[in-house]
Amino acid sequence: MLKLNRRDRGNVAILELGGRLMGGPDSDHFTREIKNLIEQGRVHVVVDLSGVAWVNSSGLGLLIAAYTSLKEKGGGLKLLNVSRRIEQILQVTKLSTVFEAYTDEEAVVGSFPKGGA
Repeated sequence: MLKLNRRDRGNVAILELGGRLMGGPDSDHFTREIKNLIEQGRVHVVVDLSGVAWVNSSGLGLLIAAYTSLKEKGGGLKLLNVSRRIEQILQVTKLSTVFEAYTDEEAVVGSFPKGGA
């Protein structure tokens, strides 16, 4: 079961995930949350993966879809607290060249443009 907690820091929404990031019914909550954020004009999103034990190809697909949707609206999706195991998956799939990953919340929040959405 994928757990999701949202909190906001200025114009940046932080989604704290827990459990396993995989496709299927558990992922619907994540997809709905991204759509809700876009509808609210909140297009700067950080996905905190510190509580995620495992990501499969469907989970990577969810992140890519969210990244693409946010990018199309002039925003972005960045990763926070990527475990060594998930970092290796991102490197093997070359997704480490797509996603910006941070270990410090202040740094990732500060990496987005200020003001507005």
